[in-house]
Amino acid sequence: MRALRAFCAAAKHASFRLAADDLFLTASAVSHQIKQLESELSVQLFARTARSLRLTDAGQSLSEDLKPVLQKLDTVVERHSGRAGSAVLRLSVQPFFASELLVPRLSEFVAGNAEISITVDTTDGEADRHDKAADVSIRLFSSPPDDLITDRLFSLRLIPVGTPKFYDGINVVAGRIDSDFPILVHDTRPKAWQRWQKSSGIRLPRNPKIIRLNSMVSVARAAEQGLGAALMPAQLCSAWTQSGALTQLFDQELESDEAYYLTCAKDSAESSHIRTFREWVLQEFTLD
Repeated sequence: MRALRAFCAAAKHASFRLAADDLFLTASAVSHQIKQLESELSVQLFARTARSLRLTDAGQSLSEDLKPVLQKLDTVVERHSGRAGSAVLRLSVQPFFASELLVPRLSEFVAGNAEISITVDTTDGEADRHDKAADVSIRLFSSPPDDLITDRLFSLRLIPVGTPKFYDGINVVAGRIDSDFPILVHDTRPKAWQRWQKSSGIRLPRNPKIIRLNSMVSVARAAEQGLGAALMPAQLCSAWTQSGALTQLFDQELESDEAYYLTCAKDSAESSHIRTFREWVLQEFTLD
C-alpha cells in the first residue's frame, strides 16, 4: 500500500520530490518504493530523465485503475474513523477555475455545510473528461457526455488582456497592430490568437514574438509581468482586471464552442452531499 500511494503521488506531480512532500518522506524513499513496485510488477512505470519524470503507458494505465480504488479506500477509512457521520466530497476542478472562482468562494459553502468534508484535486491530466476518482468534476466540454449528469455553468469567452503599460503601447494602423505585440500562447489552444484575429478583424503584427506556456495560471502571471498579451477566460480573470493588474486590450472577444460543466456519475447524483454542492455551484457560477 505504501508503494502504491507513493506511485500515485509521483504520478500526480510528475515528481518524486513533490510526492515526498505530500507523503512526508524523502525523495529517495519514494524512488525506492516505486522501484520495488516496478520490480514486483515486472513493468516500468516511469520514464526517467535528468530533468523530467513521466508515466509510461503501463504507468498511465495503473494510475487510472488505482485512483478510484484508493479514493474508495479513503472513504471506507473515513466512514469508520472518529469522524464517522460526516460526508466526504471529492472534487476534481481545472486549476484556473479552482484558483479564480471556486476557492475564493468555497468558504461560503464550508460555513453552511460543516458536516461535509471536502478534498479538491486540481491536476489537469483529465482536462476533457470527468475524473472517475471524483464525486464531482468541473470541466470544459464542447458537448456534455451522455453517460453523466451534467449542469452547464457558462460558455468559454476569451478576451485579450495585458498590463496597463502594455495597453498604452499598442498602436493600430489600418486594422493591423503596428507596434511591438508579443503574444502569450497556452499550449492547449495554440491557434487561439489566429482565431481571434480572424473573428475580430484586427490583424496581428507580422511574425510576432510568441511565448508558449503550459497552464493558464502561467499565462496570467506572464501577462501580469508585462511579457505579452494573453487570451484569458473572461469570467475567470475579473479579479485581475478589477485590481488593475491587467486590462482588456480590445473590446473584441473570441467566442468558443466550449462551456464549463459540472459533471457527476448518474448513480451518485442524488446523494445528499453531492446534490447540496450541485445546487450551490449552480447558484454561484451559472454566469450566462
